[in-house]
Amino acid sequence: MATEADVPALVALVESAYRGEASRAGWTTEADLLGGRRTDAEDVRALVADPGGRLLAAEHGGALVACCHVARHDGTRAGEAAAWFGMFAVRPVLQGRGLGRRGLAEAERLARATWDAREMRMRVISARTELIGWYERRGYVRTGATSPFPYGDERFGVPRRPDLEFALLVKPLT
Repeated sequence: MATEADVPALVALVESAYRGEASRAGWTTEADLLGGRRTDAEDVRALVADPGGRLLAAEHGGALVACCHVARHDGTRAGEAAAWFGMFAVRPVLQGRGLGRRGLAEAERLARATWDAREMRMRVISARTELIGWYERRGYVRTGATSPFPYGDERFGVPRRPDLEFALLVKPLT
């Protein structure tokens, strides 16, 4: 579990995985879709402090190499709990080596064990077809539901194209 002391390293990891030239060393870059920031210390600090969630961090050789956030969410069906997955990052030069797959599996395990979650949900920019395909190979499905990208709110980045939206993906947790 990440702590307050991890915040600067977490921000640097997430930024390096998604934005700027450093992100191009991996395959999860959003650099062609978005400029600006992906997160900041205030956002990450809030996730670390969130009593309804867990910010998981993986280290190798004393260095932070991956992270993700998982949080409890009441399900759409009465009495069923779900979990939201996000803030997922793997150091770009280490992508493609199984760290992401293991991190996602741990988040799913934690959601089941901690909150008895019956499904995991996430929002992914729909233009990220390669990333969505990666999630689909791990059992996630597009629901058909979308939500608009928050154009004009630079906390989410500076869009480089006018057609961005989020797709909702869901996976049953059995």
